[in-house]
Amino acid sequence: MQIFAIVVSLAVAAVGVALFGKTIGHMVSVVRLGQPARRTDRPGQRSLTLAKESLLHTRMLQWSHIGVLHWFVAFGFIGLFLSLVTAFGQLFDAHFALPLIGHWFVFEWVSEFLTWTGLVAIVGLIAIRLRHLPRGEEGRYSRFFGSRAWQAYYVEYTILGVLVCILLLRGLEYQLGAGDKFHFPTTFFIGTGLFGGLSEHALENTVYLVAMVKILISFAWMITISLNATMGVAWHRFTAWPNIWFKRKADGGTALGALQPIMVNGAPIDFENIEELDEDAALGVGKVEDFTWKGLLDFTTCTECGRCQSQCPAWNTDKPLSPKLVVMNLREHAYNKAPYLLADEDDRKSLSQLVLDEQNKPLVGSPDVAVIDEEALWACTSCGACVQQCPVDIEHVDAIMDMRRYQVLIESSFPSELNGLFKGLENKGNPWNMNPSGRMDWAKDLPFEVKQVGTDVETLAEVEYLFWVGCAGAFEDRAKKTTQAVAELLNIAGVSFAVLGDGETCTGDPARRAGNEFVFQQLAMQNAEVFKETGAKKVVSTCAHCFNTLKNEYSQLGVELDVIHHTQLLNRLVREKKLTPVAPADSTLNGQKITYHDPCYLGRHNQVYDAPRELLEIIPGAEFAEMPRNKTKSFCCGAGGARMWMEEKTGSRINVNRTTEAVETGADKIATGCPFCRVMLSDGLTAKQADGSAREEVEVNDVAQLLLASVKRGES
Repeated sequence: MQIFAIVVSLAVAAVGVALFGKTIGHMVSVVRLGQPARRTDRPGQRSLTLAKESLLHTRMLQWSHIGVLHWFVAFGFIGLFLSLVTAFGQLFDAHFALPLIGHWFVFEWVSEFLTWTGLVAIVGLIAIRLRHLPRGEEGRYSRFFGSRAWQAYYVEYTILGVLVCILLLRGLEYQLGAGDKFHFPTTFFIGTGLFGGLSEHALENTVYLVAMVKILISFAWMITISLNATMGVAWHRFTAWPNIWFKRKADGGTALGALQPIMVNGAPIDFENIEELDEDAALGVGKVEDFTWKGLLDFTTCTECGRCQSQCPAWNTDKPLSPKLVVMNLREHAYNKAPYLLADEDDRKSLSQLVLDEQNKPLVGSPDVAVIDEEALWACTSCGACVQQCPVDIEHVDAIMDMRRYQVLIESSFPSELNGLFKGLENKGNPWNMNPSGRMDWAKDLPFEVKQVGTDVETLAEVEYLFWVGCAGAFEDRAKKTTQAVAELLNIAGVSFAVLGDGETCTGDPARRAGNEFVFQQLAMQNAEVFKETGAKKVVSTCAHCFNTLKNEYSQLGVELDVIHHTQLLNRLVREKKLTPVAPADSTLNGQKITYHDPCYLGRHNQVYDAPRELLEIIPGAEFAEMPRNKTKSFCCGAGGARMWMEEKTGSRINVNRTTEAVETGADKIATGCPFCRVMLSDGLTAKQADGSAREEVEVNDVAQLLLASVKRGES
């Protein structure tokens, strides 16, 4: 038995180690096919981020119970590695124990603790997977839909098998007289219960057998994953560490907020000298090798857990976009195409037809021929729910936006509705193609004068804030009411501000999220010049998209601004007693229920969650009601990613889905802090009121409007 166990175990281990090393080398080669990416700044901070995310499981614990279970499995995997070393020693001597620590009670207690907790945790995770298996018509809404089930089962049952073997070996060690119950506090009963009647010789043979089984299970797993380089559910145990270390933000922040500029050879394109750009340079991503090496590492690391899919507004309204499936498809394509990319010209002639077919496959197009369905690509609202939820820091939005850029700038292939958007932005400086001379019309009915730079003040040094009105705030009728409300509140609070009027143009957010980087740069450089001329420093914005772009992206053009959202500023003014909300005199208005919708570009992209809620909670006579999906898990309104200007032709409407959730809280007022959200939720509410599923009294308002109504009650 001993000889057989030694021969089989060492043979399988040798094969496993050889294949494992070879596959790691191949994976590194595939990742290195990507374009340069600068991800080595602040190494100390990156290391701290890695330690925090790993040891504290900060990303995993967004789903608390699963995060806790995963922690014990993950650290059991690491902490029990020495049990594998012990098993090899037991092949040669059934009484083997590790030198120095093998019989140290602390080591033994920790090992048993990790084994039992790991066992409970993996059984829990298996139960969760079985409970949420994709079944029937509702199967699409399982986060495991599209994941490769056999791989997940194999990994889970491998862990289960290894942990059972560890417990059996501990019981055998106790029965062989390796120590008393003090050293085997939770496993001695296994020895007495299962092996109590065996002779010493039989116990030794059983040790050889169980140690061999443990080794075979472990190295069969190693061989299996080595033969499946795209088995992310297993490989993430090794690739997650570098993927977290190389994440975009060294301080641990998600890859949201600013969209990265188009990069060529690791450096952003200089649009002022665009004619000097190499004509072969890729503008965006048109082939899988156009992704950065970090992008390819992202794809390699995907665990197929489906958290991103479960939160995606497009997927939840029956559209073809699943962030998980996008990443999985890109991973399969990258690894299937890699033999061609890694081979020299002569070797390519001998490659299989499957590899050649993969080489010729378009990245984006019809789903029956391309890697990524073009409808899925354009269904993305760039809400960032996928990035927020990903436990291993995959940057889905960057990948999708880079593919859009190539489709727009190189292929000129994009939804026809965007033609009007691009035309309006290029010719009139706003997405609605309105005459720029009407940018001050919103201020005509106000009972005070709104100062305009160049007319009423020479520079912004004469006032405290530049009030960035935005295109929606200037031209969209519902958004104009928000603009007026904010202006009135600032005037009441005695805050000096000025606007740019017709000197303002679109920040470029819709163009950039639609993939048209040229138009974004054109608009952004125009605004940047105005900011420099007027001395803009402090900016307040009512639009979450303008807020995000000015705050996070204009620094890419050398413009540093202190940008604040209007809910943040108004909240501060209330705390400073410069604005005083008052309860309604009419008792019938007391007890009105308000719910709040988190704009994606205010919440997930910029972590502004508290200010608008604090404002709503202090409005006298109102009751605040939270929607089930809120804050980091808030559901999108459907307008981001330039979707405001595209029709939803597949599935149900995102805005109606979100409005239904708001209405079901029983709210009288649906509040938000973004004009895009207000438009989408208003349209959703109108649709629901038309079919009788929402009360006629329900309204959609900006937080500023609700605050103004309560403040004005104090003036009457």
